[in-house]
Amino acid sequence: MQVPNPPAAAYSDTAVRQFALMSVVWGVVGMLVGVVIASQLAWPELNLGISWLSYGRLRPLHTNAVIFAFGGCALMATSFHVVQRTCQVRLFAPGLASFVFWGWQIVIVAAAISLPMGYTSGKEYAELEWPIDILITAVWVAYAIVFFGTIAMRKVRHIYVANWFYGAFIIAVALLHIVNSAAIPAGWMKSYSAYAGVQDAMVQWWYGHNAVGFFLTAGFLGMMYYYIPKQAGRPVYSYRLSIVHFWALIFTYMWAGPHHLHYTALPDWTQSIGMVFSLILLAPSWGGMINGVMTLSGAWHKLRTDPILRFLIVALSFYGMATFEGPMMSIKTVNALSHYTDWTIGHVHAGALGWVGFITMGSLYYLIPRLWGRTEMHSVKAIEVHFWMSTVGVVLYIAAMWIAGVMQGLMWRAINADGTLTYTFVESVKATYPYYVVRLLGGLLYLGGMLVMAWNVWMTVVSGRSVPARIPTLVHA
Repeated sequence: MQVPNPPAAAYSDTAVRQFALMSVVWGVVGMLVGVVIASQLAWPELNLGISWLSYGRLRPLHTNAVIFAFGGCALMATSFHVVQRTCQVRLFAPGLASFVFWGWQIVIVAAAISLPMGYTSGKEYAELEWPIDILITAVWVAYAIVFFGTIAMRKVRHIYVANWFYGAFIIAVALLHIVNSAAIPAGWMKSYSAYAGVQDAMVQWWYGHNAVGFFLTAGFLGMMYYYIPKQAGRPVYSYRLSIVHFWALIFTYMWAGPHHLHYTALPDWTQSIGMVFSLILLAPSWGGMINGVMTLSGAWHKLRTDPILRFLIVALSFYGMATFEGPMMSIKTVNALSHYTDWTIGHVHAGALGWVGFITMGSLYYLIPRLWGRTEMHSVKAIEVHFWMSTVGVVLYIAAMWIAGVMQGLMWRAINADGTLTYTFVESVKATYPYYVVRLLGGLLYLGGMLVMAWNVWMTVVSGRSVPARIPTLVHA
């Protein structure tokens, strides 16, 4: 016989609510900046001759806003939510969780101010200058303390697999950030990297690819392993496969970075190792994708009526596609055609918009109504509209960039009989123009979907109320 305990303690969801809302806000901002710079590539005069509106300054603002503001807030919201529910304890040090929220928002605002002003380290996905890097480190340490402190206090012996992925993401990003951002300050907002030459490039792309591998993959797989089973009402297809997926992915991803440096001054053997590990990555990536999709076994009919589940499952489709395309593009002969072209841009956005965007939106659609005491979002029809706008937008975007990229690669390598280049670079830019317009159309649709989501979230929040969720506590009698 099971007898309920006296009134149970409530989960600490204040930071979860704050991060969830700001993820939507920063998602709109990040996608908007993306549309602006996509417009500038089609019509360069749209920078209006203003330096802080130039493509070179807005592009890192776009990537930082989408990855670290939109994605980062979503990861922090869901990790704080998941770790409490799977450990059946209140969040460790809620005050420190509040510091994590406000500190992270200060980092984002500092990036939004400093990058358009031209303050940058010049490192991909790590452009922020050293004072902001120090704040990032402090916030991240606090984040780790809250997350792992909650796990240490858990009331259940088992650590659910989603927490393994969140934990690996937190530890790996800390390591990556500290090593890659090591620099010598040369003024208030100026520094020089601690590394030089090809070593600097190697460290940067060890960081750059693992930012994708751990920030944009491992963390969001934590979302996948919790919210897909929850929304589908089914257990994970294979828990054993999820553990194999975790360890294989974590051990392999760390060494794939050199594939960004094919045909450079990096030693050839290092390039080859990066290629080999990239090819090996296909197995654990697809193992995880199949595990997520097969979780719907016996519940496939729900896809017809549940747009949230559709977001989550289509996200896995894009994950599978991007993790097939990435290893293929790491092969040296393929990379000789694809590198420096818009094919790479298409690949990145298949992962960022298709996988990261969709899994985040689906998870937030599950999470937000429950945080405000509702059973579902204000408008399920609006979720449906958002899904189709985003899906069509992503397909237009990546198809345009794939075609443009292959065309660019072929034009750049075309040689006349006398050994001269068949096309000038300007001719390749002119030929790419129609695809930039199609890419812009795809981006506008995706941004429109985010605006629909923002309206839906707002209506859900104002009509709901913050109800403390009780921690289930049962004693055996």
